[in-house]
Parts: sequence; structure tokens; C-alpha cells
Amino acid sequence: MVEESILKELIKGAIDARSKAYAPYSGYKVGAAVLSLDGEIFTGCNIENASYGLTNCAERTAIFKMVSEGKYEIKAMAIIGSGDTPAFPCGACRQVISEFASGDTEIFVLYSEDKYEVYKLKDLLPHTFKLD
Repeated sequence: MVEESILKELIKGAIDARSKAYAPYSGYKVGAAVLSLDGEIFTGCNIENASYGLTNCAERTAIFKMVSEGKYEIKAMAIIGSGDTPAFPCGACRQVISEFASGDTEIFVLYSEDKYEVYKLKDLLPHTFKLD
């Protein structure tokens, strides 16, 4: 479980990251923040591309930033979209999350800074693909 003060930082990180999103095609901005096992927060936004298949989701951007800094375990994650409904991670992001998280990792899906739902990864992706 994430302590309240850390959760507030994680939520703020996701909201701040959303403001940096590059979404000229869909207009749908997403921000994500990942808390590494050692307590560091990494943020990411969605980055669209005219060649849609090359678009990168906010969750993967944050995770790739974490990994590029030598951290390989996710303790928790927060995600916020720009619509009235929460932005759940897509299937590809769920699989990438599972590479660096346990089934009990908490995923905070935000409506706003003060309203969110909490899910465990194993509930969002019950049958992860693993090579081991």
C-alpha cells in the first residue's frame, strides 16, 4: 500500500505529465506516473504521431523513463486522461506494466486529483504473458 503523502506526489506527477502530452490528432491527453520500488517517481505523457502505430502511451513513456534510469520494479502507478471517464491502460500497456510489476502492484486510475479507483495489476491483466 502506498502512503498518503507519496500517493499525492504520484497523482500530481500524472496530472503534470498530462499537461505535456502531444496529442494533436486525437486531442486526448494522458499522463502517467510510476513509483519505483525505491520510491522514485517517473512521469510520462502520450506522444502521438501522424503514423498512428508509432504513437506511444503515457504509461509506457513513464515506464521506459524508469527503466532507462536503471530501475526495474514498479511499486505503484497513477494514470489520468482528459475525458470524463478514467483512462485505463490499454492492453499493450498492461503487458508492459506486467514486465516490471507484480500482480499486487496498485494502479490508481484517476478521474481527478481527489477522485480515483484503485486496481491491482492482477485484476486488470489476470493472465499475463511471461517467459519464465
